[in-house]
This record gives sequence, structure tokens and C-alpha cells, in this order.
Amino acid sequence: MATAKDRAVLQTIFNPNTPFGDIPGLDEEEEAAAIQGEDGAFASELLEQVKDLELQGVLAAESGDVNTALERFSQAIRLLPERASCYNNRAQALRLRGDVAGALQDLDTALHLSGGAGRVACQCFVQRGLLNVLQGHEDNARQDFEQGARQGSAFARHQLVLMNPYSALCNQMLFEMMRKLQNPDLQGSN
Repeated sequence: MATAKDRAVLQTIFNPNTPFGDIPGLDEEEEAAAIQGEDGAFASELLEQVKDLELQGVLAAESGDVNTALERFSQAIRLLPERASCYNNRAQALRLRGDVAGALQDLDTALHLSGGAGRVACQCFVQRGLLNVLQGHEDNARQDFEQGARQGSAFARHQLVLMNPYSALCNQMLFEMMRKLQNPDLQGSN
């Protein structure tokens, strides 16, 4: 059976660019404590009902049924409007539907509710950073990725490196050097 660190290495190898799977399970105890801290203020029965609705929404979104996902996330929000995770999940579904403005509004709400800290806030900063990149708002994206990186997101750190023009130039030169080393016949070509 693989350890948490083994799973983290495999995750990094097979999914290096996945924003929400930075290193799942690496610090399972720490993550469980963080989740408990985020959810500790809510009544357990209501929280379980909301978590179930969120799970149904995630499964619906993964199967391509975005409308059902939005319904489940909205139901969860009506039951527990103070829970940041519900808004973060609905923002993802809104983005999948193409409603960028709605997604950004939900992300802002989730960040407000989370106080800009914790696992949900980290996901929100990364998600909002990606939306800002798609909209061409590079400065806003950089700020969001910086916040996500401070929260511990390896994906956000990677995005910051990619956004750095000096880093991009160095990566391009390194790639070209490696390509020439692996295929000496290309030495003379550009």
C-alpha cells in the first residue's frame, strides 16, 4: 500500500498542472484539522446535509451535468449560507457553464466568508487567478496566485513562475539545450 508521500509523488508526476491536487494526502492530519476548523462552527446534522449536497454537486459536474451541480450547490448555500466551500464549488460550476461574472462573485463571497485563509481560500485564490488569466487581467491574476502560493498551493507557485518573463526565457533556453543534448543531429538547427 502506498504511503501519503508516495501518492504525492505520483500525483506530481502524472498531474503536474492540476490546481486542486497540489499534493493530496501529504499532510492528512493537518488537512483534517483545517477542515474541522473551517466547519467547526456549524451544527453537525446541517453540515452533513450540506456536505452531501456538495458531493452530489461535484459528482454531477464531473459527469457533465452542470445544471444539476448548480442546483445542488445552491441548495447547500440556502441551507448554510455562511459556509465558504459551497460558494467555491458553485463558482466552479458557474465557470463550467460560462458565467464568469457569477463565478467571480461567488469566489469573492467565499473569500470573504473564509477570511482569506484556509483550504477553501487557497482554492478560491487559484480559481480566481485562473479566471483573471483567461480575461487578460494579468496583474490581478498575479496577486491571486501570490495569495494562493502563500496559502501553500504549488500550482499557484508554478503559475507565478510561468508569468515571470525572465523565468520563461530561462525555461525556453533550458528546453532548447536539453533538446539539443537529446538529439545531437539538431545542433546546427534553430
